[in-house]
Amino acid sequence: MLWMDPGFFTMGMWSIGAGALGAAALALLLANTDVFLSKPQKAALAYLEDIDLKTLEKEPRTFKAKELWEKNGAVIMAVRRPGCFLCREEAADLSSLKPKLDELGVPLYAVVKEQIRTEVKDFQPYFKGEIFLDEKKKFYGPQRRKMMFMGFIRLGVWYNFFRAWNGGFSGNLEGEGFILGGVFVVGSGKQGILLEHREKEFGDKVNPLSVLEAARKIKPQTLASEKKMTM
Repeated sequence: MLWMDPGFFTMGMWSIGAGALGAAALALLLANTDVFLSKPQKAALAYLEDIDLKTLEKEPRTFKAKELWEKNGAVIMAVRRPGCFLCREEAADLSSLKPKLDELGVPLYAVVKEQIRTEVKDFQPYFKGEIFLDEKKKFYGPQRRKMMFMGFIRLGVWYNFFRAWNGGFSGNLEGEGFILGGVFVVGSGKQGILLEHREKEFGDKVNPLSVLEAARKIKPQTLASEKKMTM
């Protein structure tokens, strides 16, 4: 019978193997496109203003996020995971802007979604601004996006890994690291959100020049108030 023919059996196994390889190749190809990536939902200023943040002191103070940018605007990093070496790399990039942001009078802040052991303390050498706790993870919304294990087969992620490694950054695996973060530049008062960078994949950094360009557009609330009074 035909199915007992060794040649037929070998051909069948080759066909199955080729089909499996084809399926794997297609899956790898699709994983490296944006087809399966969740699309970020833009945050409205009113949404950000109403977020509750906590200070990281022994006796934490809870306050509304709008305090961060009400007078002078702000640059805010929503950290995916403080122990992640990719997040530390981006924090260092943003911190390199600190002298120019200081000249503009624009503060630099970060928010984290959890406080585990010494993770935030260990993150501070990379980030030259104040850090606050966003327990409800609102800065990672309105629609939280996650990248799971698919991220480890994306070529862009591996490129980001090697870039950070070559830059001398290291980290650990402590804490939640699948909810993607981002960077915001928010103007003073009701000026609005001037830049909103949502992390597309692990290590998808904001362009520091774009941050600086947006920060230069911030109009301090005091100047805006004086102008309004003279009109």
